Amino acid sequence: MLGGVRDVLGTLSAVWESGGTAGVGTVVRTFRSAPRPAGASMVVAPDGTVSGSVSGGCVEGAVYDLATEVVATGTPVLQRYGVSDDDAFEVGLTCGGILDVFVEPVSQKTFPQLGAIRDDIEAQRPVAVATVITHPDAQWIGRRLVVHTDEVAGSLGSSRADAAVTDDARGLLAAGRSEVLTYGPDGQRRGEGMEVFVSSYAPRPRMLVFGAIDFAAAVAQQGAFLGYRVTVCDARPVFATTARFPTADEVVVDWPHRYLAAQAEAGAIDARTVVCVLTHDPKFDVPLLEVALRLPDIAYIGAMGSRRTHEDRLARLREAGLTEEELARLSSPIGLDLGGRTPEETAVSIAAEIIAKRWGGEGRPLAETGGRIHHELGEHESAPAS
Repeated sequence: MLGGVRDVLGTLSAVWESGGTAGVGTVVRTFRSAPRPAGASMVVAPDGTVSGSVSGGCVEGAVYDLATEVVATGTPVLQRYGVSDDDAFEVGLTCGGILDVFVEPVSQKTFPQLGAIRDDIEAQRPVAVATVITHPDAQWIGRRLVVHTDEVAGSLGSSRADAAVTDDARGLLAAGRSEVLTYGPDGQRRGEGMEVFVSSYAPRPRMLVFGAIDFAAAVAQQGAFLGYRVTVCDARPVFATTARFPTADEVVVDWPHRYLAAQAEAGAIDARTVVCVLTHDPKFDVPLLEVALRLPDIAYIGAMGSRRTHEDRLARLREAGLTEEELARLSSPIGLDLGGRTPEETAVSIAAEIIAKRWGGEGRPLAETGGRIHHELGEHESAPAS
C-alpha cells in the first residue's frame, strides 16, 4: 500500500532487506475534517519502533496495536476510525473527521516488488501500486498490482480485474492522484464489492525559482521542505552556484525565459509546477513571464517586486500582447501579507500563498473562520501523489 512511502521508506526498506515483517497502516480514505490525507502511512518495525503517522497523533496508538496484531496473524484489516464510533474518544480521534486505515503485514514474501518500487521512487520514475482493500473473497484482500506507464507486475486475481485496474491506475498516475476505486468482484466497472486503493508515485512536483538572490536561497529551502524538486535558474554564472543554493536539487545557468520554454517543450512542466520569479529586473522577468503566463498547466506563478514594479511589469506585459485573463494568473507582489521582512520570513509568505492556492485557503487566521479546518475536494479528499 505505502501511500506515504517517501516518509517511511528508510525504515520499511531496512526491515524488508533484513527479512523481517513490518506492520504498515495507510490512510486510504478520509471524510470531513480528517487530520491527515489519504496516502499517509505509519510503519511499525519488528522491534516496536514507529515511523510515519496516519493521524498526526490521534489514533496512532490504536493503529500500532492493530499493526502488531496483523503481523502476528498475517491477515490485512481495513479499519475505520471516527467520532461516530462508540470508542472514538478512547482511540483519540476527536477532531471531527473519519479515517479508513488499511493495515497490512509487509515482508519480502507479502510484497516482493518493494525493492523495485523503492528504486523507482528514488530514481523519480512514475509508478502506481494498486492494492485490494475490500472483497467478498478474503483471499483477494492485500493482493496488488505494480503499474508503470509501460508494464505491470503482480495480479489481483483475474485478468479482467487486472486490466480494469491497470487502465484506471495509469490515469491516476498521469494525474498524480491517489484514491480508492470501486469495482465488481471480478473487476466489473459497473459493480461493487471490490475496492482498490491506488497509490500514485509520480515524480516530485517542481518548483522553479528564477533569480539567484538571497531571497531565492530561502525560497528554495522552503520548497524543499514542502517536498518540491527545486531548480534555481539565473543567467549570471557568478551568482548561480550550488554553493549558494545547497538545498536546491539543481542550479542552472541560463536565461530564465529560454530555460522555461525549453522545459515546457521537453514536457517537464505540469499542472503541479510552481514558478517563483524573484529577478525583479524587466530584462529578465518580462520575457520569462511572457512564457510562463501563456503555459496552460502551471499551478502557481508569482513575481517579486514593489507595487510600482508590479504596475510597470503589467504595462510591459500588456504591450507584449498578454491578455487580462493571462495576467490574472499572476500573483504579484508575491506571497501573503504576513508582515515579514527577512528573506526567510518572505519565503514563508510565498510558501503560504502556494499552499493556499493549492487547497483553496484564504490565508486568514483560523480563529476568524468557521466550519471545517481542512479544505476538502468533494465529499472526501483524494490526496496528490506522495
